Amino acid sequence: MTAPTTPAAAAPPRSRNRGSGSARRVRGALLGLIVPALLLGAWQLSSATGTFTAVQLPPPGAVAAAGAELLERGELGVHLGISTQRVLLGFAAGAALGLTAGAVLGLSRTADALLGPTIGAVRAVPSLAWVPLLILWIGINEDSKVTLILIGAFFPVFTTVSLALRHVDRNLVEAGRAFGLTGFRLLTTVQLPAIIPAVFSGLRLALAQSWLFLVASELIAASMGLGWLLSDSQNNGRVDRIFLAIVLLAVLGKTTDALLGLAQRWAVQRWA
Repeated sequence: MTAPTTPAAAAPPRSRNRGSGSARRVRGALLGLIVPALLLGAWQLSSATGTFTAVQLPPPGAVAAAGAELLERGELGVHLGISTQRVLLGFAAGAALGLTAGAVLGLSRTADALLGPTIGAVRAVPSLAWVPLLILWIGINEDSKVTLILIGAFFPVFTTVSLALRHVDRNLVEAGRAFGLTGFRLLTTVQLPAIIPAVFSGLRLALAQSWLFLVASELIAASMGLGWLLSDSQNNGRVDRIFLAIVLLAVLGKTTDALLGLAQRWAVQRWA
């Protein structure tokens, strides 16, 4: 007679699955480093062979030295901190507004017909076009910079949420209503969990857009931040600092996206 399978006997396959999943993630991370390493090598080679002059393309060592110089002077941490703060504040506010507006227009045909064309037209306005208006309306303080980033973060979340809610399985919605769920409870219990992957796709697009809008926002009479470092380095002919700012923006953007990806994985396992 075959002995029944016990929980202890079933545990090793799950452990192996967890181990293989971790190994796949490590392999994926290592594969993702191949192209940056090749680009870094090509950058160093082109600088060493004189393909580009130091003015056109400073070697990686010069860029690292520029970063070390700013770090020793205590300026690099300030630029990184203030830019990250602006992005996170603008992204959080824009994502919250985008989620709210997307839910309203995604669930109401009347609201979509009334507001959809206007929001679509505003979405087409380039980021720099908002700068003079924000200076006029809000001033040159932090609020105007965060507001511009908010605008950039709003539209990706709004678009993905509103479109995803229109395509939620009607049978799923009807099942929720059969259990007495209506209105806000139906939205938070059934509809939003059903579109978790789409929500996070919008959030990740919004986060990338926030970093793009950061540079435009720091053109509003800023005196610190990576966007200001870019423009100041251009004015002073410091190409090494220009490349430093670009590299730091890329690293910060990828880091925050990876953190949001972890949150997405957790949310999908929890609700989707």
